[in-house]
Amino acid sequence: MKTLLESVRPTVLLEPQKLRSFLGLDLTIATETFQHTGSFKFRAAYNLAMSVENDEILTASSGNFGQALAYACQLLGKKCVVVMPDTSARVKIDAVRGYGATVDLIDTKLVKRADRVAALAAEMPGAYVASAYDDPFVIDGNATLGDELAGHGFDDIVTPVGGGGLISGTSKGLCRSGSAARLVGAEPLLGNDAARSLREGRIVANETEPPTLADGARTLCLGRHNWEIIKNGVAEIVEVSDEKIAEAVRLYYGLANLKCEPTGALSLGAILEQPEKFAGRRVCLVVSGGNVDAGVYRELLG
Repeated sequence: MKTLLESVRPTVLLEPQKLRSFLGLDLTIATETFQHTGSFKFRAAYNLAMSVENDEILTASSGNFGQALAYACQLLGKKCVVVMPDTSARVKIDAVRGYGATVDLIDTKLVKRADRVAALAAEMPGAYVASAYDDPFVIDGNATLGDELAGHGFDDIVTPVGGGGLISGTSKGLCRSGSAARLVGAEPLLGNDAARSLREGRIVANETEPPTLADGARTLCLGRHNWEIIKNGVAEIVEVSDEKIAEAVRLYYGLANLKCEPTGALSLGAILEQPEKFAGRRVCLVVSGGNVDAGVYRELLG
């Protein structure tokens, strides 16, 4: 069995001159679009699948964690079942199935993901129930990205925020590596529970799954394990409108030659929302993934 560090691909750092000139900022992109299964989620998924003794793993996911876990289980010879909203990107649903996992599609207007997972868990008593973000194994896997970024002297590192698995893991990696970088989250305005939580000093939940373009951030609230790290390790969270998310996807394509999914574009969206916060600083923008439906991508690019 390969270790986590033997299995993950190092993140790719890009210095996009056209985008830098357009924004007048010192930007570096850390893109996980070339990671196994197209997103940072493989770091978390492989670490979890490798660490638990169970031969069956059950989870809920909009798609990126689901396909990463499906692939990790395929590599390790384990069974994987993924509960997915029927509104998930078709490319992500197909990918989960393509890696050999069972997909259980639900209408989230009628049943919550957690309720469906609980029902399936009762039928699978030997399964490990994995959260896509609120799990120590997930956080530890994602911390490897923070380890990688810590040594580059960035003043700011901006990461997308959904359930908090990426930003909490990044924070853990930066902290243990002794980095002084300011960690900033970028969250959809339509699902701004993390930003509200940070302001209020407690976990605040969205009432329903946010109808944001960033499908990977359609979460109800931060996880408990994530929150314990985020409340101390994250400087602030910028709320990003769907308009700025779409603009960021277009800018990555046009000025950085990078295909990016809407959730992955949140970090650049935060720059577009509040560029003054980052003036005169060395900024790293984390692109969390590139798994986007061709039709959606075509529509975003116009």
